Amino acid sequence: MIEISNLTKMYGDQTAVNNISFSVKKGEIVGFLGPNGAGKSTTMKIITCYMPPTSGDVKVGGLDAREQSLEVRRMIGYLPEANPLYVEMNVIDFLFYIADLRSVPKDRQNGRIRDLIELCGLGDVLHKDIGQLSKGYRQRVGLAQAMIHEPAILILDEPTIGLDPNQVLDIRSLIKRLGQEKTVILSTHIMTEVEATCDRVIIINKGSLVADGPISDLQHDFAGKAVITIELLNPGTGVDKILAKIPGIEDAREIYDPSGAKLYRLVAAPGKDPRPDIFDTAVTLKWTIIGMSRETRSLEELFHQLTTTNGKR
Repeated sequence: MIEISNLTKMYGDQTAVNNISFSVKKGEIVGFLGPNGAGKSTTMKIITCYMPPTSGDVKVGGLDAREQSLEVRRMIGYLPEANPLYVEMNVIDFLFYIADLRSVPKDRQNGRIRDLIELCGLGDVLHKDIGQLSKGYRQRVGLAQAMIHEPAILILDEPTIGLDPNQVLDIRSLIKRLGQEKTVILSTHIMTEVEATCDRVIIINKGSLVADGPISDLQHDFAGKAVITIELLNPGTGVDKILAKIPGIEDAREIYDPSGAKLYRLVAAPGKDPRPDIFDTAVTLKWTIIGMSRETRSLEELFHQLTTTNGKR
């Protein structure tokens, strides 16, 4: 649905986006991440035809964003971080106004707006002026306007900002449902939100692409040395020395546990997963495994690593 090739955007002598390329398939929910000033908003503005690139190509649904701007805009629903609303209008009038702007047929407007009112939880504020609404309700109105013309692609910049925890869960659920039939690009600084909703993440830093892939793949590629914790039932003595000899384990030591459990902390070499060999060793020596876990780095840790170093995938 979205193809970006060698995209660059310059503001005078400053490079905001530096020769990035990626694609997004139909039905994908992609988290678009980066620190402030990384080039995320600039990239989204180019995809949505708010501004042209300095160089490179952007295609949306096979259409050239430069040459077929109006057609591309019809395919996209966009909620920018600075939610643009007419605060002097009431909610229902605003939605009908946006439906007209988006060329929703008159005979479909009532049904479409009714669906969005239910979907976005706007029933209690329909006749209130937008300027009187809380930030959370304004975000809901912004989501409704982004979806009113039933776009194939949704680009959402910080969609849950200002929402309470229950509202955040509702919007996450909505995004997951939308991702079953639409392409969604979600930009946010809330890593738990990305982990809960996205199939894949794209991370940019200082205008350059530094990572692109499923979260689990990135955790594997950038995790470095994995830490495995194993609990055994009365295994005997010398267990740490036996575990240390298993291929792929760089260090093994017993961890004190006040409950008396026999816990062992193992450090695996980068890219190695010795758990099958640990299990085989336990079976051979008739150890009873109570539990075994492998720590994976959180998306927040990966984001910090990738945006504070020059590492690339």
